[in-house]
Amino acid sequence: MARRKKKERADELRKLSDDDLAKELNEAYRALFTVRLRLSTRQQTNTSEHAKVRRQIARIRTLQRERELAAAYAAVGRET
Repeated sequence: MARRKKKERADELRKLSDDDLAKELNEAYRALFTVRLRLSTRQQTNTSEHAKVRRQIARIRTLQRERELAAAYAAVGRET
């Protein structure tokens, strides 16, 4: 069951445009800051939230890199 949710999250991110993906990344970094602050001040006891946000950031950055490489590969393919 957990696998399906991860796949669905990745598929939802893949549907976003580059600008929307950048906005999601910015929001995720803000969420990470908030989670770190709450954990350090002991306002939040759910320590797994930190890992969830970090994974979300990794997913977004991976998709951005995939798109970057795909664009570079397409540009090289046109040159030859």
